[in-house]
Amino acid sequence: MFFWRRAKQKKPRGLTSVTASLDTNIDWFKQDIFANDDTIVYRRFRTGEPQSRACVLIFAEHMVKHEFLSEHIVRAMMQGPLPNGLHRDDLIDYITERIIHSDAVTVTGSFTKLAELITGGRGVLLIDGCDLGIAVDAQGWAKRQVAEPPSENVVRGPRQGFTEDLGGNVALVQRRITNPAFKTKFLTVGTQSNTKVAVLYVDSVASPALVEEVLDRIQKIDIDAVIDSGYIQELIQDSPYSPMPTIGHTERPDVVAGKILEGRVAVLVDGSPFALTMPYLFVEAFQSNEDYYNHWVTATFHRIVRYISFFITTSTPALYLALISYHPQLIPTNLVISIAASRQDVPFPGIVEVVAMGLVFEILREGGVRLPRPVGQAISIVGAIVLGDAAVSASLVSAPMIIVVGITAVAGFVISTLYDTAVLIRLLLVLTSSILGLYGYILGVMAIVIHLASMKSFGVPYLTSMTEFLGQNVKDAMVRVPWWRMTLRPRYLAAQDRKRLQSTAGSKDR
Repeated sequence: MFFWRRAKQKKPRGLTSVTASLDTNIDWFKQDIFANDDTIVYRRFRTGEPQSRACVLIFAEHMVKHEFLSEHIVRAMMQGPLPNGLHRDDLIDYITERIIHSDAVTVTGSFTKLAELITGGRGVLLIDGCDLGIAVDAQGWAKRQVAEPPSENVVRGPRQGFTEDLGGNVALVQRRITNPAFKTKFLTVGTQSNTKVAVLYVDSVASPALVEEVLDRIQKIDIDAVIDSGYIQELIQDSPYSPMPTIGHTERPDVVAGKILEGRVAVLVDGSPFALTMPYLFVEAFQSNEDYYNHWVTATFHRIVRYISFFITTSTPALYLALISYHPQLIPTNLVISIAASRQDVPFPGIVEVVAMGLVFEILREGGVRLPRPVGQAISIVGAIVLGDAAVSASLVSAPMIIVVGITAVAGFVISTLYDTAVLIRLLLVLTSSILGLYGYILGVMAIVIHLASMKSFGVPYLTSMTEFLGQNVKDAMVRVPWWRMTLRPRYLAAQDRKRLQSTAGSKDR
């Protein structure tokens, strides 16, 4: 029998604001707010003579620049005395205007606010006889250097990618949109983590209703911590039970800048290198940033290849299974004889082959992703070759099935943003095809299309620009027309300034 012992809780003394007693303030920080926290440093010192005052500088040891605090706060305060007759507001004004050399100073008397500033990388200065604290920005934790994002390599285009530093990420976007209309709003999410979130948009282009909707959804989030932008994405997205993404994510500042200039809103989260963009439509999965850096003819060709690859990765196993199981008469005679001969000694039906080989490939891929890169690549390549050859030699699967799985897998990598979704669609179509053949495949495709047509992303229909033929809205969908033809922004995004190219060539396309 187990007995639960109620933990003895410390009764708070009721202090919510800084007092005029320095010892009382330090004791409150040590014994209550930062009790048992060895990373908090309390640097006590006195100002210069003859009217010296006791002071304390409180900061988190590994979150600040020690040289900055020593030079611009401790040394500056110790060098000279404070004038007589200064109290509270006058004293704070004198220190912040004449002594502390910093461009980011916050004055508050709230213990809670000061504690949040300390854990956020600020140094807090408390002075005996004053019931206000001065927080100085001195953030100095380790930061990753800007480099090319490993998940979105390009042949032609900028090589910069986001890092985990929110301020640096905002600056990377702002460098590309040097316009006073470019706005950034900061929010705080997470009752425990107090994670800073930035909402970016161009005020003269984006719809005010869209901006307000994004801000409202983020402000309504009630969670203890936000560690990555994926938390925000799942909590504010439309159609949360659908595997189809309704919010885009990217590590590239140039992609974010391009989407913002079209009228979208971007969200950056402190500690995450992935930015969120909204609304996100189905057609965006087949677009690449390189499409806009290369010649429009080659960009259109590559985009068409992506659409074909999506069809191959989702439909090839289902069509193969439907044809060999229900409609062999639709296959050329020589080919059907070859497939039948290869499957003669296979003891399992086609559905078992398709599902089993698909599962084996996903296991190999997942193992290759989770292992260290050199080992993971070797496991993926060697494992696929050895297992595939052994399975065929042992007559567990047929050789055509290995070809189908290989083509399906390679085609799925072409549309990496929809890879996981394509796997689920592929499984659905395989199941329907195994029951009703080609009729099941067609019914499965119809169900998927109906589902996509019923979805919206922040008020915009998910299949917009693929189901309508209205001028500028379709000039960047299935194909990418030349820049001189895309004179207007899409109507469903740019609610205010639709003119993108200063030319009258596209005025008839409204």
